[in-house]
Amino acid sequence: MVLPMSMRSRPLAQVPEQTMLVARAAFPKGSLAMSVRDQLGEVFADERFAAAFGVRGAPATSPGVLALVTALQYAEGLTDRQAAQMVVRAIDWKYCLGLELTDTGFDYSVLSKFRARLVEHGLERAAFDLLLQVLKDKGLIGAGGKARTDSTHVISAVRDLNRLELAGETVRAAVEVLAVAAAGWLATVIDIPEWNQRYGARVDSWRLPTSRTKRDRLAQVYGADAVRLLEAVWSPSAPAWLVELPAIETLRRMLVQNYQISADTRGRQVIKMRQADDDGLPPARHRITSPYDLDTRWAAKGEDLFWNGYKVHLTETCHADDDPPGAGTPAPPNLIINVATTGSTVPDVKATTPIHAALAASGLLPARHYLDAGYPCAETINTAADTYGVTMVTPASRDTSAQARAGTGFAKDAFTIDWATRQVTCPQGNTSGNWNPVSQHGTDAIVITFPTGACHPCPARTQCTASKRGRRHLTLRPQELHEALARNRADQARKTWQDDYALRAGVESTIHQAIAITGIRHARYRGLPKTRLQHAFSAIALNLTRIDAWWNDQPLDRTRTSHLARLDYTLAA
Repeated sequence: MVLPMSMRSRPLAQVPEQTMLVARAAFPKGSLAMSVRDQLGEVFADERFAAAFGVRGAPATSPGVLALVTALQYAEGLTDRQAAQMVVRAIDWKYCLGLELTDTGFDYSVLSKFRARLVEHGLERAAFDLLLQVLKDKGLIGAGGKARTDSTHVISAVRDLNRLELAGETVRAAVEVLAVAAAGWLATVIDIPEWNQRYGARVDSWRLPTSRTKRDRLAQVYGADAVRLLEAVWSPSAPAWLVELPAIETLRRMLVQNYQISADTRGRQVIKMRQADDDGLPPARHRITSPYDLDTRWAAKGEDLFWNGYKVHLTETCHADDDPPGAGTPAPPNLIINVATTGSTVPDVKATTPIHAALAASGLLPARHYLDAGYPCAETINTAADTYGVTMVTPASRDTSAQARAGTGFAKDAFTIDWATRQVTCPQGNTSGNWNPVSQHGTDAIVITFPTGACHPCPARTQCTASKRGRRHLTLRPQELHEALARNRADQARKTWQDDYALRAGVESTIHQAIAITGIRHARYRGLPKTRLQHAFSAIALNLTRIDAWWNDQPLDRTRTSHLARLDYTLAA
């Protein structure tokens, strides 16, 4: 329960004289926290967080201060307890926050309550947006220029469960909730000692039986218990409000997704766990994987990577060696200008247009956007250019026809398309017979069919089609999308394009830095909204780290040199 709290907006306190003297003596070269205060000032103003607080209730700790503490917490990889302790004992943190040396700080639980308020009121990105505005005002970021984006997987904060463990743990979670919410009623509908023996400890805390028969029997027991519990909750004698408990709805969803309930020839109820090959399972994007985090999903990438969690996309500014901002002006650091967290089953291509929309809302759309092959399709390339004025520098999807894959015969680009007359001419001079606009899987397309009379006697028919009917079919996108894709494919065949595209590779280092500094690949909290908040503060921490290094002329791209390599250089000289 979040208690009522009130907030009176107030500016960040001036640094007390004694705090300043001690901090300058302790850190003669400064620190990240001190640089943030000196260079950015009151970056997180209280007013931006006003929606999360009321006008009545106990006075709240300044949300601007808490946002600043959270940003420093992520930059230094601290827990809530450690961050609260740093506010009390770290001189540079007191300097950053404008606190007296004798200030005793606040209880560490305030940080989790602050995050809960931000999530509850949809302010997960509020602090990140405030930092972007300050960076824009200082001229460190802006519209135009170049940017690059990449994604990485994020492992959820809950334990991985197989389907058998999921069934048992979901029943256990529901029983735990009912034991608190309606203990007296629960004792009348189940055998407490028996269920305590089965669900008293976490299901994944003991070893499941190795025998297939015993595992099937255990799955039936979990399923039968789930049905029995749900029937009891929905019975007329049960308190009506029990059906509204989230744990009960989660139990119902688990049962529907993982079990089949039928009747045998005698009319007896048969409860059987679904088998993927025989009975089918819901798509991964809909299938819950834990009763404690309903947003996390199992996903796979390639043949080696399987994870249960989310996905995060980071977009940062980038500068090539040959495009400095101005004569005698050092290039600003590469800074993260957008962070987007999605479900793990959402493909990268589905995130492309939302990323551009977010950059447009922030006033930070790049002129050229560098992405890997997972982000483009005809629609995203065209939308980026026409709607947002962004040129996507990305390997476009290849022609997937059999001829293109084999590298022999006549692929689509060998045909001449006359959009005005709605005709296609093949390399042998024959014209198409039918032009049929269709919808394929919700996507507009055009199916072109050549007449049998033209294809059968054609001497190049074996190079063109292996159709049993002996005639060629082509599937095209609408003209605007087809031409956008064709231009992209033509561009990426040029050597200059390949040299330019090499700029995208630098975002891999950003992903590595995000993992090393902020642990972005492991969710700290449960649920997609809280994970979004985590990633927003992770991006803030990375930006502060990079700006601090830039302010102090400490480039982040220093490479390590082994002693053996250093000896080799010395001898070679």
